[in-house]
Formats: sequence, structure tokens, C-alpha cells
Amino acid sequence: MIRFQGANTKLCDGLSRRDWLQVGGLGALGLSLTDWLRLSETQAAGDQPSFGKAKSCILIFLYGSPPQHETFDPKPDAPVEIQGELKEIPTVLPGVAIGELLPKTSQILDKTTIVRSLTHPYPLHGLAYAVTGMDEYTPAIEFSPRDKMHWPFIGSVVDYLAEQQRPGELPAIPRNFGLPWLPGSKCDISPLAGPYSAFLGTAFDPIWTDFTGTGTTIAPKLNDAQTKEVYDPFGGVTPDGKFQLSPDCELRDGVSAERFGMRKKLLAQFDETRRNWDRTANTTTYNNHQSKAYSLLSSGVLRNAIDVNQETPAMREAYGMTLFGQSCLAARRLVEAGGKFISVFWDPFDPFGGSAWDTHANHYPRLKEYLLPNFDTSYSMLIRDLDDRGLLDETLVLCISEHGRTPQIDSKPQGAGRHHWSRAYSAILAGGGISRGSVVGRTDDIAGDVAAVPISPKDILATAFHLMGIDPHTMVPDQLGRPLPIAGAGTLRTELLG
Repeated sequence: MIRFQGANTKLCDGLSRRDWLQVGGLGALGLSLTDWLRLSETQAAGDQPSFGKAKSCILIFLYGSPPQHETFDPKPDAPVEIQGELKEIPTVLPGVAIGELLPKTSQILDKTTIVRSLTHPYPLHGLAYAVTGMDEYTPAIEFSPRDKMHWPFIGSVVDYLAEQQRPGELPAIPRNFGLPWLPGSKCDISPLAGPYSAFLGTAFDPIWTDFTGTGTTIAPKLNDAQTKEVYDPFGGVTPDGKFQLSPDCELRDGVSAERFGMRKKLLAQFDETRRNWDRTANTTTYNNHQSKAYSLLSSGVLRNAIDVNQETPAMREAYGMTLFGQSCLAARRLVEAGGKFISVFWDPFDPFGGSAWDTHANHYPRLKEYLLPNFDTSYSMLIRDLDDRGLLDETLVLCISEHGRTPQIDSKPQGAGRHHWSRAYSAILAGGGISRGSVVGRTDDIAGDVAAVPISPKDILATAFHLMGIDPHTMVPDQLGRPLPIAGAGTLRTELLG
């Protein structure tokens, strides 16, 4: 049975799943995938609000997980070991308070929806769980990006389905683009799973930038055992810092375009895992890599879009002279240039292992001196800037992470610590059909469990697909030809829509 959003119509019965899920179409039904997607879009648009309203999407992922109490779900009446050191402040929304270190964000909440009731069963570092449709997760595959258990990244699905509808189209801005670098590639852990195309084929991996710049700020230490002082670019960068295409997207000195076009690993993000996939890569995947590479080389549109130095110094300062702030600014420029799906990762750096927002020690110094003020400046400016330019209504901005913090703070480490908690946590969404000025969901008195309107990470994905004009029940074939839903068990959440 093929399902369309808002209808339970059976188009056929008795066909095996492989009969109708063929490469690039539904040939057994005499219906192409392009026709199916167009029909699905027509059906969904008639039955549900905001379908296809988002022309672009910016995904902001805060790796390691911001604590819900100190951000979007403060509990001022809870005991001090729950509430912690940070208090709440009022916002532009009457009766709604957020953490005191988010004063700028507090003034743009009329443009956003806060979700306070995210929940799932895996209190783990699960980037791949949060950004793909896979319904079960194990930490064993978090540092194995090409494990066959993985499902495709949301941006890869967007890219893949667009390719099915418009075969061979090579937009000047890649449809699936990531900043500031491949997650996990600048620290002492393995590259992180999640933002990969999995069984859709490596042609639909994101195109990544790299960043050249000097950190200006020593980030608060992760724990007492850390002796190295780290000039973390997420804490501050010099104005001459810049984004550039990953070296594998550049035409190196002395290498002709013809020779460059014949290299099979043009867009390889790292050698070891790519070799494993290249053994099974087909001709179509190879040709797609070649086409993308030539497109990037022949057009200056992408390089101009990621060149934040073209902005005024005042605008760059308004976004914050940090790697996160400049990444958000580049994301806005990519949207203006026609980008479809842009990811911005706040990623672990240098000896921090799986840290970033993962404050198991030194929790309050890191939040106060580093994490929350820099997030507050950059996120609020991105939303305000998109809105001022008339882009927010057609640009979906998802700011999510893996989980939240344990309700009770651990007082034993220096600076206190939090631990993983996925039974209740928060996110903030904006634009592209998302409701303005809403708070969805509620937790109990200690923000430990969802008390109303539980929402799963898969529901967020399903709703994002819907807003981008894709039926969240769409199936794509895995490596064995089995149809899998792009958002897993996720469903459209109309509570989030404007």
C-alpha cells in the first residue's frame, strides 16, 4: 500500500514492496516517482496547513545537548539542586520565561516556537538518531558513520528526492550543504555519524566547508584533568577567518580539470570510510560526484555565498565574531543565494572529545562564559536578520540536539556537572510555516518527564519534511530494496504550525 498524507487510499494491493520501489520510480504501477511526489504534494497541500511553505531549511545542531533548565524550560520553584545557579528572565511573550543568559533570544520569541516536550528512550550521544529516521539506536554506531544500520540524513533525503524530481539538475548552491566542517573532524574523537546519505549513496552526502581562522578565546576547561589551554574558535575568531570548500572540492595547482574529473574520490570527506563505500559505488554515483565537482569548480556563486568577508564589519559583529556566529551568517547568505538545506553544527573542537555542550563538569563556567552568551548573540541575530530581509516565512530554522540534562545537578565535579537525560528536553524552531510566539508541550515540576504533548525527534523530522513540501510518509529504498519511511515513525505535528 502506498500512503498519501491525509488519505488512506489504496493504490494497489498484493504487490511486493520491491515491485513498486525500483531505482528512481514505481515502474510496476506505471507511475514515476516524480509523478508520485507531485500527486502526494497536491494531496497533502489540500489537507494540511503550511505544506511546502519552506523554500529553504537551516538546521542548527548543538552537539552534546544544551540543558533544558538553563535554556528554554527553567524551573524557578524547584529546589536549588534542580534549578541550579541560573535563574529565569521574562520574555517578549507574556507569561513565558527562559534562562537568564539568553536575553537577546528572549526578545525574538514572538518569531519562534519553543518545544518543551521532546522525548525519546536513548540518553546517549545520538546525533544520527536525532537527524535520521532510524527508530532504534545503539552507541556502537555513533562513531561509525558508514555502518549499514544507519539511515539517511534529513538533508540527504531532501537532496535525493529533488534529484528524483529533477534528474541531472545541478544548482549553483548544493542542495545539501554543511558548515563549518565535517562533524567530529577537528577533535580527538572519530568523525560522528549522522549527516551522511547512508543507503541513498554517497552522491547525496552533504558538501562541507572547512574553516581557516585563528581562535581568540581560551574556552573554559572541560574538567580538572584538562591541562591544555584551547583557543576554541566557537569562543571567538579573528576577522580574517574564512570558509572554503573542503580540499576535495578544490582544483589543486597543477591538476587539470580533466584529470580532476576522473578522480573517484572528488568529494571524499575522509579517506578510510570513503574507500569502504567506493568498493560498491555504481556508475551513477560516480557520475554524480563528477557532475557536482565540475559544477562547484565552474561557478563562483557558492564561493561568494560562503565569503562572509563580503559583509560589513558591523553585520559580522552583530552575528558574533565566533565560529558559530560566522557559520550562521554564512547560512543566511546561502539561503539568499538559493540554498535548499544548510546545516550548522556546533561541534567538538581539539582535545574536548565528545564535549561541546556536554558539560559533565565545569557546567556553570562553560555555560556562563562561553556557551550561552555566544549562542544567544548568534541565534537571535540569525532569526532577526532573516525576518528583516523577508526570508523567515520561507526559511525553516530548526535548532535541536540529542537530549537534555538530568534534573538534578551533580555537585561533585568542580563547577558542577550535568548528565544525559532524554525523557524530557527542549528545542526552538522558527520560520517556514512554524507558528510564531508559541510554546508547545509541558514538563513536570523538575523538567524530568513530559507532562503534556510528548513529541519525538522523528516528529520534528516529519514536520520539517512537510514544511519543505515532502510527504513525511514517503518511502525510499534501502540497500536491499526495502521501502523505509524517511521520517521513521514520526508524524506531522500540527501543534507546531502557524
